[in-house]
Amino acid sequence: MARSVVLGVDSSTQSTKVLALDLEDGAIVGEGRAPHSGADAQHPDEWWTALRAAVGAAVAGDVRVVGIAVAGQQHGCVTLDAAGDVVRPAPLWNNVAAAPDAERLNAAADFAAAVGSRLVASFTIAKLAHLARTAPDALARTAAVCLPHDYLNVRLTGQLATDRGDASGSGWWSPQDGADRRDLLALAVGEAAERLRLPAVRGPEEPAGALLPEAARELGLPPGIPVGPGSGDNMAAALGVGAAPGELVISLGTSGTAFAVSERPTADPTGEVCGFADATGHFLPLACMLNCTRVVDTVAGLLGIERTDALARSAAVPPGAGGLLLLPYLAGERTPNLPRTTGLVSGLTAETATPDLLLRAALDGVAAGLSYCVEALARLGITAPAVTLTGGGAAHPAWRQAIADATGLPVSVRGGGEHAARGAAIQAAAIVAGEHVADAVAAWRPPVVAEAVPRADAREAFALDARRRLIEELADERSAISVQPTTRRGSVVVGDYPPGEG
Repeated sequence: MARSVVLGVDSSTQSTKVLALDLEDGAIVGEGRAPHSGADAQHPDEWWTALRAAVGAAVAGDVRVVGIAVAGQQHGCVTLDAAGDVVRPAPLWNNVAAAPDAERLNAAADFAAAVGSRLVASFTIAKLAHLARTAPDALARTAAVCLPHDYLNVRLTGQLATDRGDASGSGWWSPQDGADRRDLLALAVGEAAERLRLPAVRGPEEPAGALLPEAARELGLPPGIPVGPGSGDNMAAALGVGAAPGELVISLGTSGTAFAVSERPTADPTGEVCGFADATGHFLPLACMLNCTRVVDTVAGLLGIERTDALARSAAVPPGAGGLLLLPYLAGERTPNLPRTTGLVSGLTAETATPDLLLRAALDGVAAGLSYCVEALARLGITAPAVTLTGGGAAHPAWRQAIADATGLPVSVRGGGEHAARGAAIQAAAIVAGEHVADAVAAWRPPVVAEAVPRADAREAFALDARRRLIEELADERSAISVQPTTRRGSVVVGDYPPGEG
């Protein structure tokens, strides 16, 4: 007899991952992966092509797929014309071209009070404002707008549908009120706000629709199976690790995030913490760094060192990197909100100019940045005695120990494979079984497979106060930063000026 499985999809910046989980016990039955271009603006067809390949790899043997759900990278802006075709490539969360548009919208309305989050360049509504300002002809052709996982829901079901988690990153949907704010959308796109179709927001256990026959043929799946509403990748990762209210999670991927499931909505007027909704009916206050594991990858590439070797060598160096300090803002930054800044290396001398110290400085810089995010959550009363670590970086002991040392909190990593894809599969399983998602999350919580504890006095070596002073200097210079390198005594700037139009 065929084994019944559900599919969970994680469509991220770099790739699509698919997990096939046994419907009875959540065991991994199959998995697949296919790459994306990795650019900060991607044509949505990339995601569909990758989905087809990853599903084909994940579904093998004597299995019967009975449901599917999609988690996706948050915030990206997908524009569709009246026929449902893509108008232009979608700028993603890490595309900072809309930074001035976010600033203009923040000046026009209190977005933190209205939708839980002060805008940064990542938010979809800011990207729509950028489209209206720089490509009005493209806006005129646009009949509907959605986020990346919503687009995949359209391809799977024909329904323009989302969930409250991903909707809360749009900038036009209010987690507090559970409603679209077209008055805010009008600030971005003017009269077009009234005609644009927006995704219908489904509840946690409410399907986006049923799998279309055409999509089923392309994916090799049974037509008519339920397609869950899906969610944003961070919301799905919270499901995948089994996060309970009050649990602090740090995700290490292309971006780095620190978040916690909360029973109350949040609104941070500084913009450092986004007041998102989660995928169970609660809320998910979150602080995000644009620059995470790729910072070490970039430095390793500069030095001609393979990633695994680079992490091992950085772990062998004590925190503090001998006084070499790196601010890891290679593509601008979101927390702190410095979209036009670049990376900074300070303390570079003849003695500290070694490959191993530079690798350690990169690791320290990211870990210190995530500690900054944890402190931002604490300002809103979101604290926890320990950290659950997820994302690709969680697999390496160098990252686990660096996060424990920088935050001063013990770290644990749970099994279960790709947690965002796992979370999407859990949602699909709950819908198939007619259960509450929160109950399925608790029942399928994976075991702890790795841990790290903070070392005595290690946190001081991350020079968190000195980093804050440098961040304040960058913020003061923000209006004067240009494409020319910024000169500082005893420092060098690394990283290119962030892409995009201003």
